[in-house]
Amino acid sequence: MDLEEEKILVHRLKNGDDKAFSVLVRHYQNKIYTLVFRMLADAEEAEDLAQDIFITLYTSIDTFREESRLSTWLYRIAVNLCRNRIKYLSRRRKSRAPSLEERGDRGIPQDAFPGSPVLVSRLPRPDRLAEGHQMETIIQQALAALDPEQRELIVLRDIQGMSYSEMERIVGLPLGTIKSKLHRARMSLKDKVSKDL
Repeated sequence: MDLEEEKILVHRLKNGDDKAFSVLVRHYQNKIYTLVFRMLADAEEAEDLAQDIFITLYTSIDTFREESRLSTWLYRIAVNLCRNRIKYLSRRRKSRAPSLEERGDRGIPQDAFPGSPVLVSRLPRPDRLAEGHQMETIIQQALAALDPEQRELIVLRDIQGMSYSEMERIVGLPLGTIKSKLHRARMSLKDKVSKDL
């Protein structure tokens, strides 16, 4: 969605246009769900929180000052609500990522978000498919084991593909800090993955 389309959408949202809200949800739901799922490592929590994020945007659209893009504001809401949910879950001792056995089939459904940047290998041979699934599991568990701030930076940059300038506006940190923390997060992720290989 380009800047002009976003401005029109904001105007429609501020005027209470329900169809505009549907357009917003359709356009961003996969990206927001993927972000939230990667941050929380729990499909049910991610579904609930993704809905909360869109409801929060809708109910507070009148406070949007249009100093940034609507998408940036949406991601900022998502990141802040993820941070709050992580704190809540950690107080409830639910913060550890469930193992595949505990999750069963509750991960990201293979066909739920076509084209979304999930770490799923789609290889034709069964042995390679199993290897890809195993690698996804290792990466997902390593990602879930990271500090929430490190996970947030990796998800925004490497999974969501955001630019550093977008990340500055979303996380509220200076560029140099983001780059150094992201580097440390990647090194930590690499160490965790290599231990499981």
